[in-house]
Amino acid sequence: MEDIKVYANKELTGKIFFEKDENFFGFNYLTNNKTISLAMPFKNSTYIWKYCLHPIFDMNMPEGYLFEIFKKFLTKEYGYINDFIIFSHICPNIQSRLTFESQTSKSKFENLNLEDILENDNNTTFIKIVNMFLNKNAISGVQPKSLAILKDKESLTTKEYIIKTFGEEYPELVLNEYFCLKSLEKAGIDIPNIKLSKNNKFLVVEKFNYDKKSDSFFGFEEIACLLGKNKDEKYNGSYEQVAKILYSVCTNKIETMKSFYKLILMNYLLKNGDAHLKNFGIIYDTNISEIKFAPAYDVVNTLVYFPKDKPALTMFGKKLWFGRKELIKFGILNCYIKEKQANDIYDSSISALKDSIKEVEEYCKINTNFKEIGNKLINIWNISLDEKTYKEIKFETL
Repeated sequence: MEDIKVYANKELTGKIFFEKDENFFGFNYLTNNKTISLAMPFKNSTYIWKYCLHPIFDMNMPEGYLFEIFKKFLTKEYGYINDFIIFSHICPNIQSRLTFESQTSKSKFENLNLEDILENDNNTTFIKIVNMFLNKNAISGVQPKSLAILKDKESLTTKEYIIKTFGEEYPELVLNEYFCLKSLEKAGIDIPNIKLSKNNKFLVVEKFNYDKKSDSFFGFEEIACLLGKNKDEKYNGSYEQVAKILYSVCTNKIETMKSFYKLILMNYLLKNGDAHLKNFGIIYDTNISEIKFAPAYDVVNTLVYFPKDKPALTMFGKKLWFGRKELIKFGILNCYIKEKQANDIYDSSISALKDSIKEVEEYCKINTNFKEIGNKLINIWNISLDEKTYKEIKFETL
């Protein structure tokens, strides 16, 4: 297949190529005017990546639900499938700081009305969205989801959104994520703009990579990318590593470490066992002069589906649901937060969780369909209110 041209801020920057016989991917810079990734500064020699795309490109690769769709129809077209074929197919339609040109032509997409999507949240609508925007779906994650271009009548804007839904294996996943994200917001953590659909079948998430002031796109990189890891390695790492890389690259280090610490605390309190290396990120401006911790995303309580689930990454070398003592220690040692401030942040996080418990309790009274999952959420979160360590808490009883 032909090389893929890579543009940074609309300027041709380099090319991606694939050596099928040796199964490696290469990237060459064509100019030193722009950097494609903080982990890949300009150099004259080739960046070689064995068996998979370089992390800055790999982070756009579809997984799970979407991957199976691409696998089916692209295998029919080419007779086989690999990451280069999939990426070549979808990359011309990516809207971000990095854009691409491949042998696949850029698609034209019809805009849908945000209000219509929120009102008609059924399986038929979701399949229609996937079919309409399939060639735009350069998004990772195993949950059924799709990108879509939606018009908002209230704000008179047209933007890219991610529409998430769920299947029978993870009942009420949309409400689960909605309440978790709102809990983060209560704790003072930035989250994307989100909307629940009428029947709670869709969570509509506005993409946060567009900069209105400059009419351009922020650079966005996952922590996995900064660590040189691809999607298959997203559970291989530690929260100490995440803290270290954030401190090393972000420009406002104090605010970044505080925000990251809040998110770590809430992930542990909410019992989000899927806070892996692809679920933390950074954003930066056109000139990479200001690098910030990205808003929180993809946060759910995983214990309602897997009662014995553990944190996605290690802390202090272990994947355990630590309590207050250990989490305070983590903040002091790895986020450079003073002990009093760490305790204050922990207390405010507990307060946010208590408010969320009350919110879910009230919601269960008006939506009986959510009662089973809602009660599980409440029971798990009540356990989180205890300051004991994992060894003293028996999650097997949930």
